[in-house]
Amino acid sequence: MDLKQGMSILLFLAAGLMVFVALLSNRKRHLPVAQTMTLTMLAAACYAAGYAFELLSTDLWQVKLSLNIQYLGIPFVTTLWLFQVIQFTGAAAAFRKHLAAWLFLIPVSVFLLHLTNDWHHLVYKRYEFNAAGGIPLYTTVKGPWYVVHGLYSYAVLLCGISLFIPMYWRSLLVVRKQIFVLILGAAAPMFCNLLFWFGFTVDPTPFGFAISGLVYMWGIWRFNLLRLAPLAMAKVFGTIRDGVVLLDYENRIIRCNSAAEEVLPELLRIKRFPAAAAEVLASNPALLERILPAASGDDRFPFQCMHEGRVRHYICNLTYIYDGSTAPIGKILMFNDITELKENEARLRENARQLTELNAFKDKLFTVVAHDIRDPIALLVSLTELLGEELAAAGVERVELFREIEGQMQNTYRLVDNLLDWYRSQKGKVAFRPSVWNVRQVVQQALALAGVKANMKRIKLTEKTDGELAVFADKEMLDLILRNLLSNAIKYTGMDGAIEVVAERQGDRIVLSVRDNGKGIDEQTAELLLQEDPFFRTGGVGDDAGETRFGLVLAREFVRINGGRLWFESKPGEGATFSFSLPIAAGESMTAPDE
Repeated sequence: MDLKQGMSILLFLAAGLMVFVALLSNRKRHLPVAQTMTLTMLAAACYAAGYAFELLSTDLWQVKLSLNIQYLGIPFVTTLWLFQVIQFTGAAAAFRKHLAAWLFLIPVSVFLLHLTNDWHHLVYKRYEFNAAGGIPLYTTVKGPWYVVHGLYSYAVLLCGISLFIPMYWRSLLVVRKQIFVLILGAAAPMFCNLLFWFGFTVDPTPFGFAISGLVYMWGIWRFNLLRLAPLAMAKVFGTIRDGVVLLDYENRIIRCNSAAEEVLPELLRIKRFPAAAAEVLASNPALLERILPAASGDDRFPFQCMHEGRVRHYICNLTYIYDGSTAPIGKILMFNDITELKENEARLRENARQLTELNAFKDKLFTVVAHDIRDPIALLVSLTELLGEELAAAGVERVELFREIEGQMQNTYRLVDNLLDWYRSQKGKVAFRPSVWNVRQVVQQALALAGVKANMKRIKLTEKTDGELAVFADKEMLDLILRNLLSNAIKYTGMDGAIEVVAERQGDRIVLSVRDNGKGIDEQTAELLLQEDPFFRTGGVGDDAGETRFGLVLAREFVRINGGRLWFESKPGEGATFSFSLPIAAGESMTAPDE
C-alpha cells in the first residue's frame, strides 16, 4: 500500500466519521442548531471524500471531478458553522432568515463559479501536472475568487469566535464546555488550512475536519451538546419575574436577569462578567454572609431593600448546582418578591385589631342591654300588668288603650330577651345540657304560660300529644322554641281563633307542630323567613309594619343546636303550621319538667 492509498483510506474513514456525527445530530433534528450541525458535517464529509478521490485520480478529468465533489462542501462548511454559532448564541433572532441569505451569497457564488471554472478560470487559473510524481497529481494555480473565498472563510470563523467569547464569560459551566467543544471543532480545520496556505503541498484541512468530528462526537456524548438550547435558556432567564443571580464555584457572579438588577441596583454597575460577589455586593454584608460560605446545602432566608422609596420584602432561595457528583460547581440565588403579601398581612393584622376592638365594644353594648335596659323593661312590664288589672277592675274608660301600651311593652321585653339569648348562643355562652323530657308535660307547661295572652283574644289552645313520647333536648332551649312559636301564633291569629300543638313520632325523631287558623304568611314574608339573617323586617301594614322576626330565627338556631330542623307551611288566609324535629329519647328514663 503506497502513501496515496493510505491517505485516501484515512480520508474515507474521516468522511465516514463525519457522516456518523451528522446522524447523531440528526437524532435531535427538532432543534435548529442540530439541523445546522448535520449539514456542516455532511459538507465536511464531501470535502474529505472528494479529496480522497483526488489523491486516487490518474488524470486531469478525474481530478476535476474530485474537485467538484469537494466543492459540494468547501464553500459552505465555514458559513454553516457560523450560522450554527448564531443559532446557539441566540444572536440576530429577529432577522436571522435575511442574514442567512446574505451569509450564503458568497459560498453559493463560489460553488457556481467552480462549476463553470473552465469558462472563466476565476477560481483556478490552471492545473499543472506534477512531473515529479508526488502528491497531488496536479497542483492548482489559484484564481482571485479562491482568495476571496479564503479570506471570507477566515472572517466567518473570527466572527463566530467573537460571538462565543462574551457568551462564554456569562454562561454556566456546562454551557461553557459546549462552547469550548464548538470552538475546538472549528479551530482544528482552520489550523490545518493555515498549514496548506503556508506551503504544504497536501491539503490537511479534511484531516482537521476529522478531528472536528471526533470533538463533536465527544461533546454530544459527554456534555449533551445540542440538547441544551442556550437561546431558550436565555429567554426563560430573562423573562423570569423573580430575580436570579448565577454564581460559580468561586463565588463570582456570572450572570443576572433584569429582575435581579431591580432588587440589587449595584448589579447594573458590573462592566464585565464574571465579577466577584464580595466586591459587587459589598453594601449588603448580611446577604454576603448567607451566600458566600463554601459549605453545600440549600438555604432560604428573608431579605429587605429600598426601591423607589418603598421597602421591598423578598424571600431568597440559595440553591447549589452540581455537575453529576457531590461537589458543587455553582449557586443560583433567587429573589421572590413578597412585598404585596407582607403589606396585605399588615392590613389584615390592622383589620383584626379593629375587629377585636369592635367585638369588645359589642360585648360592652350587650352588657349594657342586659343590665341597664332589660331589667327596667321587665319592671315596666310587671307594673303595666298590675296597673292594667286595677284600671279594668275600676271600669276606667279607654282601658283598651292602656292594654295596647301593655302589649307593646311585652313585645319589646320579649325582643330584648330573645336578642340576649341569641347573643349568648353566638358567643358560645349558652350551656347545652340535653336530657330526656316528656313531650306532653313540656307542651302543657308552654300552653299554660301562653294562656293569659291567648285568653285576651279568646283563642282556644289545645294539644294533641302522646303521653309516652320523650325527646332528648335542652329544656331551656325547648321552652324558648315553644314560647316563640306560640307567641307568633297568638299574635297572627284573630279573635276567637284556635291554636293546636301536635307531637308525633316519625322514625327516630319527634316532630312538634304549632298550628293556627290565623291570616297565614304571604309569599314575600315566606321568602324572608327562609333567610338566615336574624335582623330582617317584614313590610306589612298595621300591627305587622316593620315587625322584626328575630324570635323565629333564634328558635331555628336552638333547634339546630339540639340536632333538629325547623320548617313551616302556610296559605294566606288559612293559617300557618310551624314544625320542628328533635331526637327521640329511646330506652331512657323521663325527667319531669320544672314546675
